[in-house]
Amino acid sequence: MKYLLITICIGLMLSSCQSNKKGTSEPTLSAVAASDKQWTGVAVSQSGRVFVNYPFWSGHVPVSVAEIVNGVPRAYPNMEWNQRTNSQTFNAVQSVFIDDIDRLWVLDTNNPQFKGVNAIGPQLYHFNLESNDVVKVYNLPEGVYKSNSYFNDVRIDSDKNMAYMTDSGDGAIIVLDLNTGHSQRLLDEHPSTQNEVDHLVCDGIRWENSVHSDGIALSPDRQYLYYIALSGHTLYRIPTNSLLNESMSPESLAKEVEKVKKIPATDGMLFDKAGNLYLGGLETNSVNRLNKDGEVEKLMESPRIRWADSFALDRDGNLYFTTSQIHLPEKERGKYEVLKIQF
Repeated sequence: MKYLLITICIGLMLSSCQSNKKGTSEPTLSAVAASDKQWTGVAVSQSGRVFVNYPFWSGHVPVSVAEIVNGVPRAYPNMEWNQRTNSQTFNAVQSVFIDDIDRLWVLDTNNPQFKGVNAIGPQLYHFNLESNDVVKVYNLPEGVYKSNSYFNDVRIDSDKNMAYMTDSGDGAIIVLDLNTGHSQRLLDEHPSTQNEVDHLVCDGIRWENSVHSDGIALSPDRQYLYYIALSGHTLYRIPTNSLLNESMSPESLAKEVEKVKKIPATDGMLFDKAGNLYLGGLETNSVNRLNKDGEVEKLMESPRIRWADSFALDRDGNLYFTTSQIHLPEKERGKYEVLKIQF
């Protein structure tokens, strides 16, 4: 018995050491899927289903939304939804997102090839992942969008049932009540929603563009909305209570905006449950993290990380992102990938 107890103790000690070693190991990078066509958004369900979207930026877009099945993109929910025939089909989707209660959201700019918003106006779709049926379609009215609007990314507060979106074409924050369908355009043309610079240098290439409010993230406690212009380095935040207070004047709301920190140029952003904010690093082929202590950490740098576009986390805390290679001339692009950083 004495020797048995000693053996068990030694086994437990070794197990503990192996666990600690694993916990401090470097994150690894692997490919989930690849495509010849450009994608931007990625979303991962609680059961591990992976969804992507292809923006309508050219005449060579196979589908708008796809699910990755055994590494292969398949039209979601079916091919009929991806025909671009009417207001009940996808047209120019920019992002997909799955919220914390496993609802799939699809944000359609209805601004194909940046030629201006069509008569339908931007739309937000809610899909049930169990049935793969659309639950509701939200149409955003004129005034909430402008002629050159490009509704870029979306985050959902499932407690209050509110949606927050960025307009990267004509800088603003869009707030949508998912219960009533009422929407507002806020911080319109405020400095925090406008581009800061007219170019970025990525891979030594000067990418000249002026893109407004783009990346967006909702803090885990739902108290703050964080956002940043694609053409910029200043991260901003604003209390969600202020955004939802319709009695506030535009001037009063503007005073609620806070500068958080200068960060690497990023496209998408995403909080984890612990309060760490994942960021791209467009100018250094990297993925970064603004930790809960306010420090920027470089998680990984690799020539494969060619414009980390959108982010998603699986239930185990692994990070997924698309490489959209936006800064590269088409002839210099390789396969577009969905990559995973495993911790």
